[in-house]
Amino acid sequence: MNRTALTAVLAALAVALAALATPLQAQQSFGTTIFFDYVFFLSDNGPLTSNDLNNQFSFRRAYFTYENRWGDLRFRFRYDADNTANVTSVNFAKSSTSTDGKLRPYMKHLYMQYDNLLPNSSIKVGMADTLTFKPAEDRWGFRSVAKTLMDNFRDVTGVSISATSADLGASLTGTMTKYFKYGVMVTNGIHYTSVEKDKYKQIMFQGTVVPLAGFSLVGYMDYEKLSQDEEAKTTKLDANFEMVKNLTVVFEWFAYDNDKSKLADGTHFDMQGWSLFGRYIVKPGKLTLFGRYDQYEPNTKVGDDKVGLVIAGFEWQPTDKAALKIQPNVWYYTYENPDKKNDVVAVMTFFWSF
Repeated sequence: MNRTALTAVLAALAVALAALATPLQAQQSFGTTIFFDYVFFLSDNGPLTSNDLNNQFSFRRAYFTYENRWGDLRFRFRYDADNTANVTSVNFAKSSTSTDGKLRPYMKHLYMQYDNLLPNSSIKVGMADTLTFKPAEDRWGFRSVAKTLMDNFRDVTGVSISATSADLGASLTGTMTKYFKYGVMVTNGIHYTSVEKDKYKQIMFQGTVVPLAGFSLVGYMDYEKLSQDEEAKTTKLDANFEMVKNLTVVFEWFAYDNDKSKLADGTHFDMQGWSLFGRYIVKPGKLTLFGRYDQYEPNTKVGDDKVGLVIAGFEWQPTDKAALKIQPNVWYYTYENPDKKNDVVAVMTFFWSF
């Protein structure tokens, strides 16, 4: 089933569920989440900050989510929007396009979820969140401030890896015991922004082991056939320390291996990185401190290409309700290449939800 047909089927089912469900049967919810920034460059001679644009306001993200739960069956529809340039017109005579940077919505989630078909399990079918980022992202807890390591890789290095927060496919996740959780997912592998173009699929596996209270290990790998003779795979490991009340510390590492990634002489290389981050809740519902260090390596066969990134800040909630969170933060980029000067960027992030 192609993407258009699957979208139509899921949308039709959503309408049917909404029409059949009564207030006693269904639990419906609507929610909006917005990330709004004021960015100011504290340096002026690095790769990011050596330009005339030294401050700006921006809506970085806007989500609208509808969920309908009917017993063990759940449906989610989510629109996302960002400022990526959009094609607004095409001139075939001149073989050119026009674009703009308006905040435009696009579909991010459109899936059905069925719980407990197997004990303590969930099945998702449709355009759903992948297994790749979620464990680290849940513990980081500040997606409004920054993406996690793999999600941020392309933004920092300019090099793409096969990693996405959502894709078209099906997944099974569950808990076998309090010491072990599992997940498996099959997707198109082309990500939610494109339609499938070949017969190959991406397969994801995830396992979480809890050897003792407050400490867990999350192992992840995915595999995708790219052509008859080429393949790509990701290996990832998270170590989570949550033994101290209100404190979370996580070490995250990944390596991405793609047979198409070769130097001019045919030498094969990998892309990899690691992250260490933590957050401490000083006062629940009021004040949280956070800090993080990432290291990105876009090519394991080339020297002087690593990028380091420090992110530090705090979150303050002016009211008891979570409708508004204010998150001042600073980003400090360092470059292994001696010809590149460090970048320092200050950001005032506003997290709105209603």
